[in-house]
Amino acid sequence: MNRIPAQGTEIYRGYRDASLWKRDELSSLQQDVLAEEIPVALVYNGISHVVMMTTPRDLEYFALGFSLSEGIIEQSGDIYGLEIEPVCNGIEVRIELSSRRFMGLKERRRALAGRTGCGVCGVEQLRDIGKPLSPLPFTQTMRLTHLDQALTELNTYQPVGNLTGCTHVAAWMNPQGSLAGGYEDVGRHVALDKLLGSRLMKQGAWNDGAALVSSRASYEMVQKAAACGIEIIFAVSAATALAVDVAERYNLTLVGFCRSGKATIYTHPQRLEK
Repeated sequence: MNRIPAQGTEIYRGYRDASLWKRDELSSLQQDVLAEEIPVALVYNGISHVVMMTTPRDLEYFALGFSLSEGIIEQSGDIYGLEIEPVCNGIEVRIELSSRRFMGLKERRRALAGRTGCGVCGVEQLRDIGKPLSPLPFTQTMRLTHLDQALTELNTYQPVGNLTGCTHVAAWMNPQGSLAGGYEDVGRHVALDKLLGSRLMKQGAWNDGAALVSSRASYEMVQKAAACGIEIIFAVSAATALAVDVAERYNLTLVGFCRSGKATIYTHPQRLEK
């Protein structure tokens, strides 16, 4: 795949400088930084398919992860080229799909604009909620004692969040408890897509382990992970009832309220050891 990530320009650092007032000194401006939230359009073979509000970092991984988790592609080889281009109102990620995958996309294409906080925007009928996925196998195990180490490393992969307090992060946790990598975004779903895209490009190195997310676990995040073969999700916050139902159905181990020495296991605890 020919990738052209234009990450060198200032827009792609993910934050911008700002002048604002603080409570302790209302009479004078102070310098601070704000996380960027920019519309990013994924354009497949010249046709715009979805617009998402994102932090403009690691957009090639976002495009790959979204494409995989939405069933647009089955493997990285289905994408022949990828170009990231600033436009007047945001950024376009122009993706060249194989003819077979593009035909499949056109058959089920629907409007999905703005899906940062809602997993059903653009779904035309209630029966379309949820994807028909095969249940996951039981190949992964994880010691909960390793979770504490991973949690201490999570901020390492959140440089914009550390500056602004405004992003979520999704990271890949090795069976030994260390983090192999992580990606941040103002949208929790987009952060996960970036992780899924990176994992797709690192197949073999990131097969074993679990996803660790700083946010709550929504049903869509569970579904995205299951669609990409991830068997375990650790979430710093809670899981929704529908997320638990989906995790149970797909044999995914879902763990929430992950803190030092604490965790709530919602589904399939057989993958976990003390």
